[in-house]
Amino acid sequence: MLTMPVRQLGESERRAVERLLDLDPYAGAQVAERVAARGLAWWRAEARILEYGSRRHLESICWLGGNLTPVLASESAVTAFADQLSAEERLCSSIVGRADAVLGLWDRLSAHWGPARDVRPNQPLLATDALPAVAPDPHVRRVRGSEVDLLFPAAVAMYTEEVGVSPLAEDGGRGYRRRVTELVRAGRAYARFVDGRVVFKAELAVVTRRTAQVQGVWVAPEWRGRGIAAAAMAAVVRDALERVAPTVSLYVNDFNLPARRVYERCGFRPVGTLATVLF
Repeated sequence: MLTMPVRQLGESERRAVERLLDLDPYAGAQVAERVAARGLAWWRAEARILEYGSRRHLESICWLGGNLTPVLASESAVTAFADQLSAEERLCSSIVGRADAVLGLWDRLSAHWGPARDVRPNQPLLATDALPAVAPDPHVRRVRGSEVDLLFPAAVAMYTEEVGVSPLAEDGGRGYRRRVTELVRAGRAYARFVDGRVVFKAELAVVTRRTAQVQGVWVAPEWRGRGIAAAAMAAVVRDALERVAPTVSLYVNDFNLPARRVYERCGFRPVGTLATVLF
């Protein structure tokens, strides 16, 4: 297959990148947030954006930072990105994006970057723009700055359970705590507290002008099976739609059937499938 060469984009091409990201507002949300905040200059964004297509027509991009994220990557773009990246040392901690592109990249990069710690090939991508029919839990609210110490253990437990490694392992958790604190200060962390303990939590981990993407949804083990999750999520979705963005989105592992039922009750509908490769 003949492919066009890959090139690195700079700040002068920011508007073209933003137009392309608008074509895939849910799967490209994490990249869109970073571009809006830091632009395309690699030294400011702490990442590179690779482009596939002609100079007159931007066809696909690939964000290469802490994560590797292809956006609107056709088969020929996937081949070109993989050819470029296979010659480089892997620095990212994951590959995440539309399933066809991620799995295509991994098929071509696994011999160079493998092995992966985990491959999650089927993660339904969901979104809603309607207030939930489920009555919101009145006890779920935004976390206050003074409550970071209460939220942090729950965030660590969620991360360890979801990702399979502790966020405390690399630097004692300093970087992860900074991220949790940032979300709290930005009014993007939600929780329900009972006797000073978090029994439910979720964050708007990504916010763009098109969507607020929920991540980090967690119910304390001893509270699971009590039916609190749907009302708690309804509270998060309602606040996000009324205060933050015109849509709310998230992605979930296909095997997590209880969570998928909760999201369906809250009005989420499928808008695609993501995949994640974890290192």
